[in-house]
Amino acid sequence: MRGLNRVTLIGNLGNVPEFQVLEGGISVAKFSLATTEIFKDKNGQNHSDTEWHTVVLWRSLADLAHQYLKKGSLVYIEGKIKTRNYDNKDGSKRYVSEIIAEQLIMLDKKTGELL
Repeated sequence: MRGLNRVTLIGNLGNVPEFQVLEGGISVAKFSLATTEIFKDKNGQNHSDTEWHTVVLWRSLADLAHQYLKKGSLVYIEGKIKTRNYDNKDGSKRYVSEIIAEQLIMLDKKTGELL
């Protein structure tokens, strides 16, 4: 059986996207995304739980993020989870899990929009 690696998130940017253009003119953007779940406990008290995700966008999606997204922007992200590893300064192996975005939809209301 084949596997499925699919992620769908709606959340707010925790910072301005970090943007750079690599060799060959390939653009990449990276930002943290907060997703918050609100739930009630058995006593009816509201609680919230926030998860932080690192999102990476390539090429035209990176350009779009660089041009339009800012800290706090509300976005819909579709993509896949990718884990990579590296050796840090003291030689220890470190693992990083990131969301590689394949689709981005901006959900913020346009400025000046009539309600």
